[in-house]
Amino acid sequence: MTDFRYFMAGWLQTNAGKLIWLVLVLVVAFVADHIVSRLLRKALDKSQIPSASIFINLMRVVIWTAAVAMVLQPVFGINPTTLVTALGIGGVAISLGLKDTIANVIGGFGLMLGRVIQPGDLVTIQGTTGTVVDITWRHSMIETRGGDRMVIPNSILNTAALTKLTPSSEGMVTLEFTAKASSDPAEVSRDILARVTQATADMALEGQPPLVKFTGFSPYGMTGQVLLFVRPGVLLSTARDRAARAIASPAPDYLVEDGGSAHNL
Repeated sequence: MTDFRYFMAGWLQTNAGKLIWLVLVLVVAFVADHIVSRLLRKALDKSQIPSASIFINLMRVVIWTAAVAMVLQPVFGINPTTLVTALGIGGVAISLGLKDTIANVIGGFGLMLGRVIQPGDLVTIQGTTGTVVDITWRHSMIETRGGDRMVIPNSILNTAALTKLTPSSEGMVTLEFTAKASSDPAEVSRDILARVTQATADMALEGQPPLVKFTGFSPYGMTGQVLLFVRPGVLLSTARDRAARAIASPAPDYLVEDGGSAHNL
């Protein structure tokens, strides 16, 4: 036990300078990481550059890479040049194994620098509609109205069809109906609008009242659509159900009862 204590005391005395340098570099890197991340996030929020974690993460990698390079030679006796050369030789094999990750990282930078999408955008990607929450190294996160978060690889975003939506189009609900051919279109529009407006007043998008459009004729009568614009946070299915119930109960005389699209209500 005494020999071990003498050994540890001698080792600490011999390597005290290295340990102090290691701790000092780690503390400085940690503080710099925290401060630079906060300042960069504030700067991105005030500028025209999209604020996403991919830029914050890049700066953090630069800081910690510099910190490691500063302690390799003095503390561990490893020449950084030798390490870089060794990594370069194995880089080809690593790149082949991480080709999907590399494609996602490059895709993320392309999305952000090209301002294709930004956090807060309303988009539809491969049938998924929602708000862009963040763009990270490998993927982008889309939050739907229901609160689900879809993780989509950045490489897919660069090749898939992407539609940027406005708040009104993202929250639009469509209901089809068929009215009797003998009905007065103006009367039908007024009645449907009154029913839908009253039933969905608490979930309608401000400044976007419901609309009624007549689209043509079928063997059963006049066909039309009710367009309802729902505010954020309300499920489209909930708004559609409430509007359909308002139109169908009590059933108006002008709706086709059999054979028409009124059954879709």
